[in-house]
Amino acid sequence: MQLSGWGRFPRVDTRLSSPRDERALAALIAEGPLIARGMGRAYGDSALAAHTVDMGRFNKMIAFDAASGQLVAEAGVTLGEVIAAFLPRGWFLSVTPGTQFVSLGGAIAADVHGKNHHSEGSFGTFVDWIDLMGGDGQVQRCSREENADLFQWTLGGMGLTGVILRAAIRLKPVESAYIRQRTITAPDLDAALEAFEATYSATYSMAWIDCAATGAKLGRSIVMTGEHATRAELTPARRFHPYRTPAHGNLRVPFDFPGFALNPTSVRLFNEVYYRSNARKPELSTSAYGPFFYPLDSIRDWNRIYGRKGFMQFQCVVPLEVHAEGLRAILRAITRSGAGSFLAVLKRMGPQDSRLSFPMAGYTLALDFPMHQRSLDLLPELDRITLDHGGRFYLAKDSRMSAQTLRETDPRWAEFTTMRRESGLAGRFASAQSERLGL
Repeated sequence: MQLSGWGRFPRVDTRLSSPRDERALAALIAEGPLIARGMGRAYGDSALAAHTVDMGRFNKMIAFDAASGQLVAEAGVTLGEVIAAFLPRGWFLSVTPGTQFVSLGGAIAADVHGKNHHSEGSFGTFVDWIDLMGGDGQVQRCSREENADLFQWTLGGMGLTGVILRAAIRLKPVESAYIRQRTITAPDLDAALEAFEATYSATYSMAWIDCAATGAKLGRSIVMTGEHATRAELTPARRFHPYRTPAHGNLRVPFDFPGFALNPTSVRLFNEVYYRSNARKPELSTSAYGPFFYPLDSIRDWNRIYGRKGFMQFQCVVPLEVHAEGLRAILRAITRSGAGSFLAVLKRMGPQDSRLSFPMAGYTLALDFPMHQRSLDLLPELDRITLDHGGRFYLAKDSRMSAQTLRETDPRWAEFTTMRRESGLAGRFASAQSERLGL
C-alpha cells in the first residue's frame, strides 16, 4: 500500500503493521528496519518507510499524579485525548503544537514546540521519562538520570533511536479553558518584530504573516499573544462552567480542490482579506483554547485544499543576531517567485532545549507551498538563505531537503548518525526521510 504524511507528498510504498502488544512489536523489529507511526501528522516522510508500524493500539492512559501533574500514558495516546480527559479536571498540556491530532510518541520524537517556546521551552522539557524498545527488542527506561544519553538522543530523534512505548509527561494547572488574547496589527516586518520583543513576557505569542505583501508592506502581520484566563477573568456565564467551550472542528473539506485553486492571485486575495478582517478585531478578547491553539483543527482534512498532489512545508529558524535580515531575505525570495504561502506562521523562540531540539534563540517561520514546479524551484533558494544566516530546519516538516543541506546547516546530525551506526540502530530503525538524509 501507499502512505504519505500530512502534506500528501511524497507517497511511499510500505508494508503497514499494527502490533497488538510489545511481544509482537519486538518480533517486527527483529525482521529489519522499520519506523513507528502515530497519527501521521508529520508533513513529509519522517513516519514513512518500507515497513511502517502503526502505534494506534498502544493508546492507554496509565496513571496520573494530581500533586505533580505527571501523566503516564502509552505512545499512541493523542494530545487531544489528553486534553479531553484532563482539561475538565483543571489541567492542560505544558506545550502543544498547532494541532491536537498528534500522538504522544510523535510529539516526543519530533520534540514539538508551540507558541510558548520563548517562555517555557519545547515538549521534551516536560518529559520525565520514556520507555524505549531498542533494536534487540528490550525495553529501557530513559530519563535525565537513567540512560541519559539515549534519552537526549530520543528527544527530537525522529523515532530513529527505537520505538517509544510510553512516557511520563507533566501537565500544567489552569483555571479555565479560555485564553486572554491580545491582537496586534503590524503593517510591516519591522513592526511585527518590535511587537514580539515588546510582548516577550507573554506566555504565548505567534503571528500570521502575509508572504504575498511587497514593498512597504513586506512582512505585514497579525501578532497574537495569550495567557490562560483565570476563572475570575471570565464572564459570569462562562465562570459557572469554566472548562466548557463551544464545539470546535465540525467542518470538513469534502473533496480535493482542483490544482489551480491555490495560485498567486488567490493567495494574495486570501491574505488581503485575512489581514483586513483581523485588523478590525478588538485588541483584547477572550478565546476558547481550540481556536487559539488549533485554528486549523477547526476544519478536518484541510490538507485537501492543496489538491491531490499535496503540498510541502518549509520551516526554518534563524538566530536572533541576524533574524531581521534572514526573514527579510526569505520573504523577498518568496514574493519574487510568486509562490506565496497560503498559511504562514512566525514565532519567537528561546534557547535550544535538548541535544537534537530544532529551536534556537531567534525566529522560526513555517510556510506551506502547493506541490508544483514553482515551489520546487523556490525551496532550494530558501535553504541557502537559511544556511547563509546560520539557521536550521525542522525535520518534522521536511519532505525534500538534501543530505548535503542538512550536513551544512546542522552538524549535530552527523554525530547522531555515527551513534546510530555504532550502536546498531541504523539496521533496525529507518524512515524514508532518514535514508534520504543519510541518517
